[in-house]
Amino acid sequence: MEHLEHKKKVMIMIAIMSAMLFAALNQTIVGTALPRIISEIGGMDYYSWVFTIFMLTSSVTAILVGKLSDMYGRKPFILLGIGVFMVGSFLNGLSGSIFQLILFRGIQGFGAGMIMSTAFTAVGDLFPPRERGKWQGLMSSVFGLASVFGPTLGGWIVDNANWHWVFWVFLPVGFIAFGMIYKMFPSQTAKTGQKVDYLGSIMLTLTIIPLLLAFTWGGNDYDWLSVQILSLLGGAVIALILFIVTEKNASNPVLPLGLFKNRIFTLSNMIGFILGAGMFGAIMYMPFFIQGVMGTSATKSGIVMMPMTLSMVLASAIGGQIITKTGRYKFLALIGLFVMSSGMVLLSFMDTDTTNARALINIIIVGTGLGLSFPVFTLAVQNAVAHQFLGVATAATQLFRQIGGTIGVAIMGTVMNQSMANKMSEQMGAVKESPVLSNPDAAKGLEKLQDPQLIMNADKLNEIEKTLPPELSGVFDTIVTGVREALSYALTNVFLIGAIILFVGFLLTFFIKEIPLRMSNKEETEAKKAVNE
Repeated sequence: MEHLEHKKKVMIMIAIMSAMLFAALNQTIVGTALPRIISEIGGMDYYSWVFTIFMLTSSVTAILVGKLSDMYGRKPFILLGIGVFMVGSFLNGLSGSIFQLILFRGIQGFGAGMIMSTAFTAVGDLFPPRERGKWQGLMSSVFGLASVFGPTLGGWIVDNANWHWVFWVFLPVGFIAFGMIYKMFPSQTAKTGQKVDYLGSIMLTLTIIPLLLAFTWGGNDYDWLSVQILSLLGGAVIALILFIVTEKNASNPVLPLGLFKNRIFTLSNMIGFILGAGMFGAIMYMPFFIQGVMGTSATKSGIVMMPMTLSMVLASAIGGQIITKTGRYKFLALIGLFVMSSGMVLLSFMDTDTTNARALINIIIVGTGLGLSFPVFTLAVQNAVAHQFLGVATAATQLFRQIGGTIGVAIMGTVMNQSMANKMSEQMGAVKESPVLSNPDAAKGLEKLQDPQLIMNADKLNEIEKTLPPELSGVFDTIVTGVREALSYALTNVFLIGAIILFVGFLLTFFIKEIPLRMSNKEETEAKKAVNE
């Protein structure tokens, strides 16, 4: 599609970005609204699963569709992805329990994997590497735009209307995106004579699923050295070995192992894994801090988060323009990761006395670093591989980034839960000895306050306070303050771990070899040498 006239390319990109906007809006609106949703339908212990299942299904789908789109073209998969995502969104709004929400989020993940994989690959079809920088930046800006409107609207909906509309409000955008893609996106000739690597796909799936389950359940539902966790990890290792054997013998492997001989491909995906862990950690747990620790409403929480995404949009757009003009990208990745890790360190110093202004400055720093670094590694990979591997290589970058996000959120969730449990046990000791708790009804009412879900719901807090006798008002305030302090302590550990992870990514970036950005998709000499064809 590189030969198409510029106007046609721009129209296609508008169609692609509209599809991405639909998927991204549905993702970002959940983050701010979820604490309130969880407080109504329950399931705090499964909070991270709402994100984990989405990342799991989208990760597996992205890599499989990446290879299939190389074989059959991008258009059918992006259309199917939009359709599946719309079904998942509609069903999410009907959820009556946390388990239904998790299931339907999984369906959404299948659709999102198809959309994101084909969307970023299509940029590589339309433009040579030297021109991709600005378009990658604009596509990243779509995520930023969604992050500006999504959280704010999500917070407003749960504060002023039925939370089910969080999942339904953007369905019209999905219909528009589907129509635009169907009409504007050109069909590509399918490559005949190539077999689908079903066995490799199964082995890859059986590697990813138990691995993520182990990191999700470990430390929460089961001890890290329990039979369940060790069995899952062992199963993942066995499946990985079988996957490698399968791919070596496959005529058309779902993930060509030769790509990993390319140092740029391997390092970029390692850093993408790290970036995903840090990025999703900040996006997921920052609303918890703003609402749970600072006591900000869901609506205002979205407003506080807005500068992070605006700074990401601006940094991403500027970074993309710099890459297109200079042909250089490595220095932007270094600056971005350093700035982002510094911002996470600042987040780790926040506490119950933190003001909205201080939180705002810290998350602007995180957003700026994220915007500078986010598009770089996909561009580096696309520039380093031959065009015939464009789909699977691009999908691989998303696979590693999303797996990093899933595992990162799971580990951070374990750290948060354990840290909070320890702190709560320490702080509640004195309260339990209070003589006023000899009243069973009063004791039962105050016990409910130790549920962190209630901290995110001011209305329920007020209801509990009204049911207590006047002599318990002081104990009530003590417990609420204690829960906020425990949550603050736990999230401080989460942000500090995120900062350390991102700094490791910063150090690894020094080892990436920067090769010139090609001026045409036909200039693949460097890429073919790198992949050892």
